[in-house]
Amino acid sequence: MISALILAGGQGRRMGGVDKGLVELDGRPLVAWVRAGLAAQGVAYDRVYVSANRHGDLYRAWGDVVLPDLWPGQPGPLAGMHAGLSACTTALLLVVPCDVPRLPPDLASRLVTALEDSGAAAAYASSGGRAHPAFCLLSTSLLPALDACLSRGQRRVFDWLRSVAAVEVEFAASCFVNLNTPEDVAAWSARAAH
Repeated sequence: MISALILAGGQGRRMGGVDKGLVELDGRPLVAWVRAGLAAQGVAYDRVYVSANRHGDLYRAWGDVVLPDLWPGQPGPLAGMHAGLSACTTALLLVVPCDVPRLPPDLASRLVTALEDSGAAAAYASSGGRAHPAFCLLSTSLLPALDACLSRGQRRVFDWLRSVAAVEVEFAASCFVNLNTPEDVAAWSARAAH
């Protein structure tokens, strides 16, 4: 059994400073789209966590547990992963960001298979030659390594994943469409309407 973590703890600078996970897309907040995408994975999660540093009361509708960063100063997605690994009671934690309304339906299964086949402690998604490190599966055994990384002031998810010899799993190029700006949200809605 695995657990899942939705990263929604960012400052949403490119979204105008709003809480990105709560931005509405076609009548539903982005976090609701992601939670639906997790449900479509066909995985029985022990718990679904939401990493959120504000509006925790609202995020409880989409997560079993809402986790604020344990590190001060909102140092980014690695801090959310750290909070998730600290709380996780299963051996594996599937991590996804809150701004991708359509997850690949085989994301979890392919990342689990990659870990089993490689013996690695982490796997991450890529597509079209581009890494998507916020889509990853982490062994909870990585918590000390992540703690050390944050203690050194490192903030880049991909650099940390490389340091722990994470394996890369290639997906179709269209699988990971991040909605980072109000224009991205409007464009997605316009495409969906046609």
